[in-house]
Amino acid sequence: MLRFIATRLVQLVVICFLISVFAFLLVHLLPGDPTLAILGPNDTPAARAVLLHQLGLNKGLVSQYGTWIMNIFHGNLGASFLTKQTVTNALGVAVPIDLELVVVSQVLALLVAIPMALIAALRPNRLFDRIATTSTFAMLSLPTFVAGPLLVLVFAVTLKWVPATGFDRLSQGLGQNLKSVILPSVALAIGSVTVYYRLLRADLIATLQEDFVTMARSKGLSTRYILMRHVMRPSSFSLLAGAGISIGTLFTGAFVVEVLFQLPGIGYQLVQAIYSRDYLVVQGMALVAAVAFVVVNFGVDFLLTILDPRVRRA
Repeated sequence: MLRFIATRLVQLVVICFLISVFAFLLVHLLPGDPTLAILGPNDTPAARAVLLHQLGLNKGLVSQYGTWIMNIFHGNLGASFLTKQTVTNALGVAVPIDLELVVVSQVLALLVAIPMALIAALRPNRLFDRIATTSTFAMLSLPTFVAGPLLVLVFAVTLKWVPATGFDRLSQGLGQNLKSVILPSVALAIGSVTVYYRLLRADLIATLQEDFVTMARSKGLSTRYILMRHVMRPSSFSLLAGAGISIGTLFTGAFVVEVLFQLPGIGYQLVQAIYSRDYLVVQGMALVAAVAFVVVNFGVDFLLTILDPRVRRA
């Protein structure tokens, strides 16, 4: 187990190092003088001198990377030359929004997908299973940029139950906060419901055919007890792996939803920085988003080793 964890940690460090190199090279891959590309209309001799000192662009490439990575280890991810806001402060605003979106959307997805999969697995190829399978295929074919406006049209414009855009923080009240995140969370959850349902349904059907389930039934144990005590855990490995990938993707890639609903998360701020050619913000946020995705998947790998002894033995 310790050897497995040590190997995974080494892999994590190597991947994070490669990510930092690619993020660092974002500025240097810009055509022409990188200082002109970064400063844009704010290009003045004083601003250029500050930028040269901050990024070490007057040094060698290896020295520049060393200066940049040391700044990151000290919590300095750079600052915008347009708004003068540091990337760390921008992330302090964006990360809680992304975390809440991920948590609420995944809770909704699991609350819908798990009961559907349990019922469908108990009676495969029956009416409910066919309806659930067909409806989840329809949900999978519905892209987020279509689902979002449809949800706004129905629940915000027509029924006026929730606001169409904007974000209310928890300090403004739990009810207002949930109203502002429920539509984007549902838009994100639609795709996850389909993936979770199909993964769990397939594993449940396979597990229910195992000999130990037949033995449990012969002992007179109730179907509910068998499902919760004997079937659910060995059938949850694919679901956990899929959830890990989904959470990492949602945390770093909910760009469409955040732009549609005007939520100032990482995706929205990164898109705005790209449009305004604020390359230092793009560099810092891209680095954090990529590392977050890798760390989440590392955590999922670790949980799988705890749940499944076969992974530890392998």
